[in-house]
Amino acid sequence: MKTLICTQPGNLEYGNSTKPQLQPNSAIIRIKRIGICGTDLHAFGGTQPFFTYPRILGHELSGELIEFDNAPGFAKGEAVTFIPYFSDGSCIACRQGKPNCCSAIKVFGVHVDGGMAEYVQIPSEYLVHGEGLTYDELALVEPLAIGAHGVKQANVQKDEFVLVVGAGPIGLGTMEFARIAGARVIALDVNDIRLQFCKKELKVAFTLNLFTENVIERLSEITGGDMPTVVIDATGNLKAINNGLNYLSNGGRYVLIGLQKESFSFSHPDFHKREAVLMSSRNATVEDFQHVIQSMKAGLVNPKTYISHRINFDEVKMKFPSLIDPKTGVIKAMINLGE
Repeated sequence: MKTLICTQPGNLEYGNSTKPQLQPNSAIIRIKRIGICGTDLHAFGGTQPFFTYPRILGHELSGELIEFDNAPGFAKGEAVTFIPYFSDGSCIACRQGKPNCCSAIKVFGVHVDGGMAEYVQIPSEYLVHGEGLTYDELALVEPLAIGAHGVKQANVQKDEFVLVVGAGPIGLGTMEFARIAGARVIALDVNDIRLQFCKKELKVAFTLNLFTENVIERLSEITGGDMPTVVIDATGNLKAINNGLNYLSNGGRYVLIGLQKESFSFSHPDFHKREAVLMSSRNATVEDFQHVIQSMKAGLVNPKTYISHRINFDEVKMKFPSLIDPKTGVIKAMINLGE
């Protein structure tokens, strides 16, 4: 079977490997769609933490279930996705119901080879039913679940102002689920194309461009002088993370979804005077996946609006570098491996 391997930063190479043979308690999926995410782009650019080369990328996946062992309730030929964070089930995080931050976690496409391949084999316990969704929709469940998990971490409440910093795919999903939670959402980015997408497609009422507006003044105007009670960073940009505290109300919650390799810092007095809560949000849980799927089925999220670019598997090596360029206007690029 054909695979696509990131051999080192800036380089992708096609390879061939043996189609997986079914192992106990495992499932084999014929991959149909692969979403390209920030993790993949950062790995290609050499800025992804927790990463070693060479590696087959890809963890936003959907496909056809063709073989399985010990997966009660599933059927051959079923459209599925899966949770790509494999936990040990025994560490303190797992024992507390937080397998998404297992101390020995293996993220598909990061710590172990991922889904840029014709077939993958995964532990059966991570399978997720398609519930009638299309392959496109199922490949978007994972990135949307990242945003849903961040909103859950922040304990977003109805009518509170939530500032989401970064209008990439993860930030957009975060905005969607903050809206679903009843929040008044504010989007902050430097890209007017993405901010227009927030207004038009996600119905975000308030959008701010860091480069052209006085963000603190505008946030004060929007919130009646209070400032947002929740700030969620979805950029992973060090400067953005360091600045995020300045946008937060007293008594507010600051959640970091975006991942950065370096140390971040901000003024202790500014943090202390707010009695602020600082937390990270890593990966997602099965409950987040189900929340996303049910939100799609209920029409609360329209996943079709996200896919701006389509790439056939044979074109990925050539076209992948262009996806990093903001001029390309990518919201979400989707790789096709069959209908």
